[in-house]
Amino acid sequence: MAERSLPETRVFSYAEANAQVPELLRLTERAYREVEALTAGNEERGRLEAVVEAWAQEVLARGIEVKGLWLVDFDNGSGYYCWRYPEAALMYYHSYDAGFSGRMPIQ
Repeated sequence: MAERSLPETRVFSYAEANAQVPELLRLTERAYREVEALTAGNEERGRLEAVVEAWAQEVLARGIEVKGLWLVDFDNGSGYYCWRYPEAALMYYHSYDAGFSGRMPIQ
């Protein structure tokens, strides 16, 4: 991915983060479908990267951290609420050190 200008770090409450999920799901679904169509048509790698980069920039502009392809974290001040496409809601969190493998259900 190309260099990104990172927005100021934002800390989200659970309600604030969860309120972002419907739009995040819409943005990610659109980018996912576009990548899927490009892959089926054997498009050039640059076009695929451009779609993913545009998605990442849209997510970052909302103060949400991009951790991988279709994977984001919302900083909550003591760790992260973690969302991965196609999850319909914000259901997991992990510590700053644990990462995706340390995801635990939000109770």
